[in-house]
Amino acid sequence: MQPTHSADTYTNRQSEPVSGFTGNLSPATMQSLRPMLRPSSYDSHIVLYSERDPATSVIVVLEGEVKLSINSADGRRLIHRIARKGDILGIASALSGCTHEMTAETLYPCKLAFIPRNEFMNFLLHHPEAWKLAAEELSRQYAMACEQLRNVALSASVPEKLARLLLDWSEGGQTTDCGTRFRFSLTHEEIGEFIGASRETVTRTLSTFKHRRLVTCQGATLTIPNRTALATYAHC
Repeated sequence: MQPTHSADTYTNRQSEPVSGFTGNLSPATMQSLRPMLRPSSYDSHIVLYSERDPATSVIVVLEGEVKLSINSADGRRLIHRIARKGDILGIASALSGCTHEMTAETLYPCKLAFIPRNEFMNFLLHHPEAWKLAAEELSRQYAMACEQLRNVALSASVPEKLARLLLDWSEGGQTTDCGTRFRFSLTHEEIGEFIGASRETVTRTLSTFKHRRLVTCQGATLTIPNRTALATYAHC
């Protein structure tokens, strides 16, 4: 796994992370972290680490999106979530000293900062605020894992699973006169890997949603005209 190019310490304040773990750091603590953010650019579909790899670093997402998944020996995949700008990857494995429990792969071209585990642990030791935020981040990731398990294992039908997924993704979408709009550029196969369904089933279910005007698609943008209607249809 090699970056397409490297750069100096991440000092562009207009572009630095604004959400997730880093977005909640105080300005003074962020100032201490900034010299560690040495960005590198990665193409899409680059595996950053795999399950059972040693946790040698944590990764801060500066730009782009990273897919986190669990994979079986026979090639089946369950996508857990998409990490975005400001998120920190591998924090659980770094804190425990265990191997990675997921595979991280760039979904689109990304700018990432790898922080060696020893540097990150030293940073936490010297900044109690960061320790607290790290614990909160672990709790957040645990809650997301429980929700993913609930959606995949306990939802009664594929329409319910897909509706829950779309409603979750739309949480940070743009509210317009036509409804809630958000980027939707995953393939139907990748969507199926989120909810444990085949590509064909996802295609058929999305077609039903469109026919019933529960969603509309234009290029890589999906709009939910009425979130309540979508949730009601799928019994969410």
